[in-house]
Amino acid sequence: MDQPTDSELRDRYLPRLREELAALRSASADTAEARKPVELDQQSVGRLSRMDALQQQAMSAAQDARRQGLGHAIEAAMRRIETGEFGYCDGCGDFIGLKRLDLDPTIMRCRECAG
Repeated sequence: MDQPTDSELRDRYLPRLREELAALRSASADTAEARKPVELDQQSVGRLSRMDALQQQAMSAAQDARRQGLGHAIEAAMRRIETGEFGYCDGCGDFIGLKRLDLDPTIMRCRECAG
């Protein structure tokens, strides 16, 4: 297959990226309660329960940080689509390839440059 045009890339990947970004934002909103500070009142919660709650809070915060990082990558890919830079390697400037972009549309380097 020949290299696709910018509009073909936009039509192929922009809806998917928008959907993934919306899902990330929704998941982040759904878990906002789990990231709130843990109450350390010993009268209402036992020591082991507090430790468990602190661990759950830390895991939720780490998961949200990963979501935010992926969200930034998706937003960057969407900007590259709009500017016509999407699908081209950040290192050598060659077209990355549809198979690689289908696996991860946020990818910025071809196989050779990703090395």
